[in-house]
This record gives sequence, structure tokens and C-alpha cells, in this order.
Amino acid sequence: MVARQTLYLLPGLLCDRAAWAPQLAALEAADRDIHVADLSGHASIAAMAETVLAEAPARFALAGHSMGARVALEIVRRAPDRVERLALLDTGTHPARPGEAANRQVLIDLARTEGMAALAARWLPPMLHPERVQDKALMGTLTAMVERQSVASFERQVQALLGRPDAAPVLPGIRCPTLLGVGRQDAWSPPAQHEAMAAAIPHARLTVFERSGHMAPLEAPDAVSAALEDWLGL
Repeated sequence: MVARQTLYLLPGLLCDRAAWAPQLAALEAADRDIHVADLSGHASIAAMAETVLAEAPARFALAGHSMGARVALEIVRRAPDRVERLALLDTGTHPARPGEAANRQVLIDLARTEGMAALAARWLPPMLHPERVQDKALMGTLTAMVERQSVASFERQVQALLGRPDAAPVLPGIRCPTLLGVGRQDAWSPPAQHEAMAAAIPHARLTVFERSGHMAPLEAPDAVSAALEDWLGL
């Protein structure tokens, strides 16, 4: 009897299960057990990683988007033998950069004074392919997702990101089948960044999602789902 394949999907900053909705529908199968982690309650990448490790089975596949991919790399750092497959989408490995804390504080202050809807209106457009900003359905989905978060959860996630470790040393030791994926127009985590990561991971595959910005799972849902389906079959 073939064992069920367990897959954990890790969302990014201000994201929840809705960020992975197209992939949940596309990857659903009788022999798969798919979970979307809730990372909103923790203020460090380490705590987020430990939450997943505490509930996951002995072996599982792991896909992370943006902040979620950084959590995935921390999981690999802590328990490399438990991760069967690894997918990293629209992300990076570097620690916080000069000026990043101040820039993120501006958004926290906006959320505190004007609310999460105002934050969504400011934060989302630069994350997307310019044409996607005019997609009312997509913007509605993304805005609703941001509004489901609280200011407190946003502050916790920002704290986690500002304290994130340098994950570059993890990359050369990764031995499981690894997919890197990025939107062609991802200005936040550009393709060149993923090319460097792919070069550092033995036998990694790199896929670029056309006409997509940073929110590739929702901006290019079919392409992302196809890449993940192929990766799960490796």
C-alpha cells in the first residue's frame, strides 16, 4: 500500500489559506494530505518553524511562499531529514537590510492609525504585476485576506521578518528535490535572487512564472499549480 503524501503549504506575510486556494483545489488527491500552516501567532521564524515541526509527520513535503519560504528553510535547517521535498516561491535568504525596519514601521503605523484596509491599499499594489492591480477579483481576494489579519498579528510577523536569520548557509546542504519559483515581475524578490539560490542548491529546479509579481500563487495560479504538481512527482 502506498503511503499518503503529506504536504504543508506555508503562507507569506499577511497571507492565509486563501493565498493557496488555487493550489489546494488543483493538488487535491486521494493519496495526499494537504495542510496550510497558520503562522500569524508567532513573532519569530524559529517559533513558526517549530509549530510546523510539532504537528507534521515524520516525513513531509514543504512549500513556502515569501515569508513562508523563509520558515521552510528554517525547518530544513532544524530537521533536514524530515523534509522529503522543498518548494520556495518568491522569497530570499538575506537577513534584514539597512532601512528595512523603518520602512516596515511606516506600514505598522498606517495599520494602527487607519486600519488594515488602508494597509492593504498601500502594501498590495507594489507586490503585483502592474496589470494585476486592475483585476478587481484578485484585489478583492487579497484585500479581504489582509483585512482578516489583525494589527497585532501584522506586528508579530514583521518582528519575525526583521529578526530572520541568514538562510544562505542552509542552501548547499539541501539534498531533497527542490523547486524555486518566482514571478517574472516580482520586484520584491526578483528572479535574479532566485537564480542565485538555485545555483547554491544541488540539483534545484527554477521556474519563472510569466506575467506575475510577488503573489505568484494567486497571480499565476495555473502555472504555480503545474510546477508544484510536477515537483510532487519527483
